[in-house]
Amino acid sequence: MDGKMLARIGAIMFVAVAITATAIELTRKDDAPASSPMPQLHPATDPLRASQRRCQQLGQAAANDADCLRVWAETRDRFLGKTAAPVAPLPPEGR
Repeated sequence: MDGKMLARIGAIMFVAVAITATAIELTRKDDAPASSPMPQLHPATDPLRASQRRCQQLGQAAANDADCLRVWAETRDRFLGKTAAPVAPLPPEGR
């Protein structure tokens, strides 16, 4: 067998495997996820989360906002595993 023949056989085998894999994938039915969804670590009413969103919306001005600096400090402490009192939610501005 020469090199051209080996290359042709290899290409035919590759195409056959690709077609077979495609046919199997198209005929397979979608299975429901076996595991339950990820539990939320903090409820949606977490006051720290609401304060983080407020600081996010402030953009660059948040770097000079004392409340945002406090929120970021508590976020850092929570991430590092230090216990701290929860932050009270901040009243919405301009509403």
